[in-house]
Amino acid sequence: MLARRFISLFKSSSTSRISSGGKSVDEGKSKSFGRKAVSFMLVTVTGGVALSALDDLAIYHGCSSKAIEKASYSQEIKDAIGEPIVKGPWYNASLAVAHKRQSVSCTFPVAGPHGNGVFQLKAVRNGDDNWFSFFLHRDWEILIMEALLHIPSNEDKQQTMRISLLDGFQSPACKTCTECPQQESQNPEKK
Repeated sequence: MLARRFISLFKSSSTSRISSGGKSVDEGKSKSFGRKAVSFMLVTVTGGVALSALDDLAIYHGCSSKAIEKASYSQEIKDAIGEPIVKGPWYNASLAVAHKRQSVSCTFPVAGPHGNGVFQLKAVRNGDDNWFSFFLHRDWEILIMEALLHIPSNEDKQQTMRISLLDGFQSPACKTCTECPQQESQNPEKK
């Protein structure tokens, strides 16, 4: 249906007719072409906005899944809100992307059997930025991650905890190599 409408934008008849008002059909066609051009631009812009929204949703899904994975390894979070840790709805999350979608700041709600809370994270994307990156899975490295958890207690007040998930976390890329022996220079300088 959309393809037929798109093709009909560029079809035109080669004959020129005179309407009953004395104006030629060519003047009407030029107005019609203008309307079609505006329609085409509106559809194009709407499609671009929709693709951007889908890209943001993919970024949110990738980052939040990685954050839930990291949180499931944290004993403090398991003790506070229990297991399983479930991500809240996407429409309650906030997402800010920067540097050509290479870095992201994300906040989203989480819930567990014993309480709920909010995860806040900052992450960068690993990998090349090319035309196909829109279709490929993105690997995100979480730089900063905090959990603000609300735990109901027997009293009327809720207990609130702030847990930093990356304290003491060392990325595998940051570890010093202790297994490799020091190699001496192959070409020692001669004096």
